[in-house]
Amino acid sequence: MGAIALCLAACASRPDARVLTPTPAAGGAKQVTVYVATTREPAPGAPTVFTDGRSRALHYARYVISIPPAHRPGSIEWPGATPNPARDFVTVSAAPLSEAEFLSQTAAAAARSRGPRRGVGVFVHGYNYTFQESLFRLAQMDADADVGGAAVLFAWPSQGALTGYVADKEAVTYSRDGLAHVIAALAKNARGGGVTVFGHSMGGWLTVEALRQLRLTGQDRVIARLDDIVLAAPDIDVDVFRQQLIVVGRLSPPITLLVSKDDRALSASRLLSGDRDRIGALDVSDPEVQEVVKSENLRVVDISQLTSENRTNHDRFAAFAAIYPQLQSQLETGSGNAAQKAGIFVLDAAAATLQTPFRAAGAILGQR
Repeated sequence: MGAIALCLAACASRPDARVLTPTPAAGGAKQVTVYVATTREPAPGAPTVFTDGRSRALHYARYVISIPPAHRPGSIEWPGATPNPARDFVTVSAAPLSEAEFLSQTAAAAARSRGPRRGVGVFVHGYNYTFQESLFRLAQMDADADVGGAAVLFAWPSQGALTGYVADKEAVTYSRDGLAHVIAALAKNARGGGVTVFGHSMGGWLTVEALRQLRLTGQDRVIARLDDIVLAAPDIDVDVFRQQLIVVGRLSPPITLLVSKDDRALSASRLLSGDRDRIGALDVSDPEVQEVVKSENLRVVDISQLTSENRTNHDRFAAFAAIYPQLQSQLETGSGNAAQKAGIFVLDAAAATLQTPFRAAGAILGQR
């Protein structure tokens, strides 16, 4: 139960919905636009404030978030009681959208991007997230990665509470059709760019279930339009994942898993799930894991060298955003150790490069 105690200890005071109140940006601050599709219920009389209630219909919105000039990559500088845009993340504007407006604006944003990507990136948050936490997390990752395209948050009705694990499992199941609908709509509406889906923790399970749903309903062309599927610390039972892949099939490029064997939050999840191994805590040095990766055509990246903001080691994905463009360039050009599209890699955080486990071990031994 030590892992569960650590998770509880890591939970500090959390931002409430007041951070969604529009505040003028500061001079020199970077601004990012985040588009939202959500199965959360809006608060009464506040169409851009979303609760943990389950909505029977999808809702859409657009937010502009200001990033302070002294922002530290991987972090969110949360505002206090009096937001200061010179040093805090702040919401500059918020507006509800219709589905037609959402699709039109995301396609336009992707098309006019000056970054290396002109597609749409969808972030599916994990367990124990409030709406505002997931919104600001995507703003942070979009600002740090700076790859262009349209940033889309798919927000499902997590309770935003450590005691809500079972309720959150039900909420992601409730949202499966909604995510499949949003992915399909974005893929069909894209103008010269594809769709990347990034699922964290329990959001990884939701992402794979949405892919499975698309395959079962014959939407193969939608899946073919997906540029990348990235699952960060996915909270998925190993056996369940292999069953999901039977339906989803092999993807090109392969599904990317970001894993850390010392992820304490997933250790807690394993205990809560009857001591069942989680995909996000794979040990890449295990020969059995290496064989499964090969047979299932996966790309597994050990990100244990990245810094975590808390002792659970479950949020390393936030720091991954800043080096993602360099790593993606390696994978797309087939350079160095990333020449093979699928396989196991260890992230060298200092050099922002991918290595095979054997090369990584050799480098560590050489430093002794």
